[in-house]
Amino acid sequence: MNSSKRILFLAGLLLMSLVNFAQDGSQNDPQQTSNIQQYTPSKLMGKGQWDVKWFNNLYTETKSTFADGKQPRQTFFTSTLEAYTGVGENKRWNVGAIFELRSNVIGDRSALDVFKFDGEDGTARSGLTSIAPSVKFVPFASASNFSIQSSFFIPLVDQETINGVFLDQKGYTWQNRFFYDYTFPGNKWQLFSELNSEFHFGKKSVRDTNDDTIEGSFANNSLSLTPGVFLSYFPSSKFTVLALAQHSQRLDLGNNFGQDYTAVGGGAKYQLTNALNLEVLYTDFVRGNNTGLGQTFNLGLRAIF
Repeated sequence: MNSSKRILFLAGLLLMSLVNFAQDGSQNDPQQTSNIQQYTPSKLMGKGQWDVKWFNNLYTETKSTFADGKQPRQTFFTSTLEAYTGVGENKRWNVGAIFELRSNVIGDRSALDVFKFDGEDGTARSGLTSIAPSVKFVPFASASNFSIQSSFFIPLVDQETINGVFLDQKGYTWQNRFFYDYTFPGNKWQLFSELNSEFHFGKKSVRDTNDDTIEGSFANNSLSLTPGVFLSYFPSSKFTVLALAQHSQRLDLGNNFGQDYTAVGGGAKYQLTNALNLEVLYTDFVRGNNTGLGQTFNLGLRAIF
């Protein structure tokens, strides 16, 4: 078992261990509403509570705005582990960390080849690519449904692109995500909105004669703004279906690379136990500039205890 597979295995084992612990402690504390209703990303944990999420995103494309018509398939897999705990007595501050593992394949390989975590024929790369200390806070005591998550991503990759295979950005990212949710009367409909801002900085991208990155990143000296809207319907307190729309705009701050795309999709969430919920999502990139036009398939597990 190589290092990338071990990291994924350990992440899953950690999450399931925490869930078992949470179940043992929640038998005498039944919840009136499910976590998927109560704890949107806007809501923070109380002192001593934990929020652990393992989210997996598989993006695959055979079309892009860089070429006409169909092109050889490229697939990019990102597995993210986030953990936060509440500090203080008023549910206004959470501290935590984010870990990202990636596995990417090119050359018209099968989309599922990302789970081989190999370097076959120079068509694949994988590894733990970034870590980020993170904080979440509620800026206004009277608006607990509005919060901000601020994270500082530290790159762990040596080179952004090798043999034409992109792994992850070789630069620092200061990310700020603004969350807001509103539950309509009757608790059947819920609106969640997000504005994600990412400032990328570091050395300018330097490439060799093979167009591989020697240092820096294509994204450095740019600002990405990504608003999104999610509308959820709850047939029951433990199950929801949702529709979503997102747009991303990369603003050139000196790197001579602008980019934008629009994606739409849908998904569902189900409360498996008092502590654990399951999330599945699908999105389709319907338009864009200087970007791929593919689809994402997402699977997430979240434990709150």
